[in-house]
Amino acid sequence: MDECRGAAPALAPAPETRCRRPHALDVALEKRQVERAYDFYAPVYDFVFDWIFAPGRSAAIAELRVEPTDSVLEIGIGTGLNLPLYPEGVRLTGIDLSEEMLDKAIERVLELGMPNVTLKVMDATSMDFADNEFDKAVATYTISAVPDPIAVLREMRRVVKPGGALVVLNHFRSERRLAGRFEDLVAPVCTRLGWKSNLAMAPLLSRVGLVAEEVRKVNMFNGWRLLRCVNRK
Repeated sequence: MDECRGAAPALAPAPETRCRRPHALDVALEKRQVERAYDFYAPVYDFVFDWIFAPGRSAAIAELRVEPTDSVLEIGIGTGLNLPLYPEGVRLTGIDLSEEMLDKAIERVLELGMPNVTLKVMDATSMDFADNEFDKAVATYTISAVPDPIAVLREMRRVVKPGGALVVLNHFRSERRLAGRFEDLVAPVCTRLGWKSNLAMAPLLSRVGLVAEEVRKVNMFNGWRLLRCVNRK
């Protein structure tokens, strides 16, 4: 399956400098794989992943700079680990492809008493929302876990108002040659586990017409990047 990859080394052919859309059949098959993977992870996801990724989550929600009147969309809300990080009274809509993960998120919404939160099972590559419906959108650890990240980012742009913030927190292919080659090597295994290890940032943003106005490295070993983009339509 074609994937987004980073800059090619000096002696390598050019394809890695481009970011191509995956074939429709590949997307359908990978979507099933992702659903199965995250349904499997649901019971243990919080225990295994929360402490590792918590610093990045906090930074991402803070980067949204939520105002009291904002309507916010969270892509891939999962078990709702980000919910306690939002300001009180936030108008939040969260979507996820995994019903098992959303069941956990519903429990968390009830525990936290967040009446303004709406949760929906939805495919982020084709959202059931109107154009310009939200003020801001965020995706934490999601873009490399979807079969078609280009489609997801385009949908985020579509449903967010002009001038609204798009915040993305994700692991991207390393710009260091050896690390990037290793991420390419393990990509098939990682895809089976539910995420892409070698998704390249620059060509992905270029394909969807986004510019990262702020980029910073977060989490353990600075292995993840937090991007803040303004939706300029």
